[in-house]
Amino acid sequence: MFQTGRLVVFCGLLAQTMVLLEALTLPLDQTLPLPMTPPLALSPTDLAGSLTSALSNGLLSEDLLDILENLPLLDILKTGGNSPSRLRGGLLGKVPLLTPLLNNIVDLKTTDPQLLEPVLLKRPDGHRPYVTIPLAMVLHVKMPLVGSPLKLAVKLNITSELLAVKDEQEKFYLVHCNCTFSPGSLQISLLDGLGALPSEGLIDNITGILNNVLPGQVQGKVCPLVSEALDHLDATLVHSTGNALMYGLIKVS
Repeated sequence: MFQTGRLVVFCGLLAQTMVLLEALTLPLDQTLPLPMTPPLALSPTDLAGSLTSALSNGLLSEDLLDILENLPLLDILKTGGNSPSRLRGGLLGKVPLLTPLLNNIVDLKTTDPQLLEPVLLKRPDGHRPYVTIPLAMVLHVKMPLVGSPLKLAVKLNITSELLAVKDEQEKFYLVHCNCTFSPGSLQISLLDGLGALPSEGLIDNITGILNNVLPGQVQGKVCPLVSEALDHLDATLVHSTGNALMYGLIKVS
């Protein structure tokens, strides 16, 4: 019996299933079968925009911004996170000058979190589409060594593949797979705080520290919210998206 609660799916099994579905081709003179109910109300082009808009609204309704504003970054920095050796033995072991810098950070807060416009994209191999979720925030770093607090503008992306699956009653569900921080997407720039002091080396060092902590923290908070948002999408949108994904009709960038 297929249960309609939270859908838990192993990515490997789903990937194999989708490959088999993609291998099924139709004759050129045969049109795609239309779903019985509900109809495919949205064009493939409109569908991508409707999906990303609904996903964005779903993430906001799951208190994404409040969660980002309350990331325990300072605690993670001081303890080294779930894997202390990764930060202290990895990054700091290679760059000893970062040790006093890390110890000099006495406060680290997130403000002004923003969810920018998600985008539906297609991987270079042409297989399953994935959604990019761009996030922005301001970090306030208090360091007596510097004097006035630093304000840093931060941007990074979370990406997740989207899959359509059917239950025994032929009802579509949307699930995500391989939800992760997009490597190389982290951008940190100085907004205020250094005055006439040289900033390039200091900001690079702070960026190196945050790069070992911030992406994992954001990924760990955002990816479960993606599941929740997909679970609460409108049924008609899910059905239309499921059909479009299965037959490769959805228009992505």
